[in-house]
Amino acid sequence: MSEQVRFVSNRGHDHEIGPAMLDLAKSFVACKHCGSVDVVKIGFQAGTQRYLCHDCNRKFKLDTSPFHMKSSAPDIAGALAMYYTGSSITDIRNHIKQQTGYYPSKSVVFGWIEKYTESAAQHFAKAKPKVGETWIADETMIDLDKGVKVWFWDIIDAKTRFLLASRVSLTRTTEDAKRLVQDAVKRAGKPPKVILTDEMKAYPDGIFTALGGYTEHLQGSPFKVATESTSRVERFHETLKERTKVMKAFRDIDTLIEFANGFLTYYNFLKPHEALNGKTPAEKAKLRYDIKTWADVVNMPVPLEVERARHIRPRLQLTQPKVSIEGAFKRKRTKPFQRALPMGGVYSDRKGQRISRKPHRGWRRIT
Repeated sequence: MSEQVRFVSNRGHDHEIGPAMLDLAKSFVACKHCGSVDVVKIGFQAGTQRYLCHDCNRKFKLDTSPFHMKSSAPDIAGALAMYYTGSSITDIRNHIKQQTGYYPSKSVVFGWIEKYTESAAQHFAKAKPKVGETWIADETMIDLDKGVKVWFWDIIDAKTRFLLASRVSLTRTTEDAKRLVQDAVKRAGKPPKVILTDEMKAYPDGIFTALGGYTEHLQGSPFKVATESTSRVERFHETLKERTKVMKAFRDIDTLIEFANGFLTYYNFLKPHEALNGKTPAEKAKLRYDIKTWADVVNMPVPLEVERARHIRPRLQLTQPKVSIEGAFKRKRTKPFQRALPMGGVYSDRKGQRISRKPHRGWRRIT
């Protein structure tokens, strides 16, 4: 039985498309960046047909590899998922080699992580979660190279488990606690009624300086009753330590800050929680969004200018001084510098064969 497709035209007429026209319609190639069918063939690359879109002026292949990349989108998404769930870079490279035969370098994998973590963070940067009235703040110690230890601060909503803010510092002062609370209020769009912390002395003054007397400050511990327990933020620290233990130590503070921003995005929007019945904290905070997996992040449309800017290497331009030839010939030439001869002395070498008025090394004065 031949395949028939019925459709209604713009004028309301009912039409049928036969198998020949249906095969012709399926043969059209659409741009995977903008969806246009105004494309032309521009040759082959490694045995794969390449196309050029006249609408967005971008080249593409009929595969799942992103712009300017050899690996497919599922492989890149799998690498990102493995990285944020605790796998090392070596394990990620070996996994990709076993699956596809391609063995990416460490710089390639780190490039994927940096690129798509930044894309995800920018995509969710303006999201305003609907959080509760009680927040929990705490800090933990993270190791850097050469034995350097820094403090990792975070503040979480008790109702939705939404991680509102993270901060890295070398000290535990009132100013550090103040900035943590300010970042959390900026993300939530409102201050809480209660902030629960441990008994560190920097919290009372920091919270009062940031919010005044509007917010009540309670000091608790993981082992107190539910209303005064910091166990939820301590559980987040366990999740964080499970991920960082395979890293041994971060290279510097900038690397830790970059990882903290990516992990905050992953924890809030992509990681399901058992305590939330399989939902993410963002879903619990009544945020509606379509990007729920790393595959969705990799497949997000990116403007052409932004994509090109990521692959353009800045060139060092040396400015040459402007020299006028006519002015160069008109310059006044000064006489070469002549060292004044010492007055009132004659010097002779050790053998007494040469004399001079200049005091050469090893010569002796004879007059």
